[in-house]
Amino acid sequence: MAEKNAEKKAVEKKSDKKPSSGKTKKPNVFSRIFKYLRECKSEIKKITWPAPKTVFKNMGIVIAVIVIIGLLIFALDRGLFALLGLIMETSAT
Repeated sequence: MAEKNAEKKAVEKKSDKKPSSGKTKKPNVFSRIFKYLRECKSEIKKITWPAPKTVFKNMGIVIAVIVIIGLLIFALDRGLFALLGLIMETSAT
């Protein structure tokens, strides 16, 4: 039993060692930057851009929703302001 444990430890020690191959040198900063920019350009070419008609349609929907929500917030603000006015007037008398 002890021999098996010793053999396992010996095998683990051998497998823990990293291969002694030489270090690979990183490319310089400028080549890495140019490689990154080339990859960005190729990824941008893969994008499917929406048609202008779709963009304007969606923009109209967004503006309409903003106006509706703005009106709801305005109405809520006015209502709460009027309610606060009633409360303040009641407490003053």
